[in-house]
Amino acid sequence: MGTMTDANIDDPASPAQESGAAHEALFERVAEEYAAPLTRLARAHEADAALQKDLLQEIHIAIWRSLPAFGGRCSLRTWVYRVAHNVAATHVLRRRRVARSLVSLDDLDIASEARGLEAEVGDAQVIVRLHALVQRLKPLDRQVFVLYLEGLTVDEIAEIAGLSHTNTGTKLHRIRALLAKQLRNGEPT
Repeated sequence: MGTMTDANIDDPASPAQESGAAHEALFERVAEEYAAPLTRLARAHEADAALQKDLLQEIHIAIWRSLPAFGGRCSLRTWVYRVAHNVAATHVLRRRRVARSLVSLDDLDIASEARGLEAEVGDAQVIVRLHALVQRLKPLDRQVFVLYLEGLTVDEIAEIAGLSHTNTGTKLHRIRALLAKQLRNGEPT
């Protein structure tokens, strides 16, 4: 008769192996279900295409490592976004040269220089400009706005970002107003 350890290794239906299979299945589900949002999140936090891929890989690794701790205290969606945004924020902070160019919402508003309105701006140009403006936001402001763009509710964003509902709503209002003003005024990116 084998030991408990031997039974876990030899028996394909042992709890340890079932747990590993469940972990792998859950990760595959997350990777498939959240592929596009996680890619957009990486793109929003990193301008360089090669570094976007690195960031996305870091996010997937962090999700893989964190899934055993997922206890269902929140939705899987909230858990995935929380892990992804923590990794992205750490990534941004690690890149000091990029962080030096980040400014607060107030500073960005004051430092902006007005340009005349462009005669016609194509959708692609607006998206490029919006992306550049979002890249200039501080990590927490960027995180809140990207989650908003992903369609999360204010409550979900507050839970992921670790902010109050009121603070989250205020940040979103200020960010949307600032970005709209800068796009309308043709602010430099």
